[in-house]
Amino acid sequence: MGSNLRKSKDGTAGAALFRVRSSTLHRVGIRKLAREGRLIEMGRGVYRVADAPLESHEDLALLALRKPDAVVCLLSALRFHELTTESPGAVWIAVENHARAPQIESLQLKVHYLSGPSFREGIETHTIAGVPVQIYSAAKTVADCFKFRNQIGTRTAVEALKDSWKKKQVTTEDLYRFARVCRVLNVMRPYLEGVLE
Repeated sequence: MGSNLRKSKDGTAGAALFRVRSSTLHRVGIRKLAREGRLIEMGRGVYRVADAPLESHEDLALLALRKPDAVVCLLSALRFHELTTESPGAVWIAVENHARAPQIESLQLKVHYLSGPSFREGIETHTIAGVPVQIYSAAKTVADCFKFRNQIGTRTAVEALKDSWKKKQVTTEDLYRFARVCRVLNVMRPYLEGVLE
């Protein structure tokens, strides 16, 4: 834990966000550091180094600290991959069927339950504020957008497909692969043919 507060050789702070188990609070002096203003409590057991520079998507890092097995999906993943300018309004996450949905005081969550390959395939790990965060790849996110088009809109799904192809974040092979994994190949096929040709 102490290493999170130390500065690296170039003078920058280590992890901006970290989690501490309540049983260790007194031992490591977290409360004292928070009283001194060196740490900011972001949620139960989660702290932020006060002078660390703000990073974009820190809400995703906070989510990962509280629910490491959740995967950022749909509108939040589109925003992370810069495939939309829309603000998602909540953190969109996928959890495995029958998993317990997280309760995070400082975040509004939109939870989707997935199973099998639809949940497990296409997960990438990105480091945000020093925290590893699971996020679906651009191609998996596009397929998910078509799968949940009734919630996010077909227009959003089609724009994500076009933008991801234009920005070279996806390949034809990956788009077809995840269309099959998400069982939306028939829905996506006309749009794929229009965009990829």
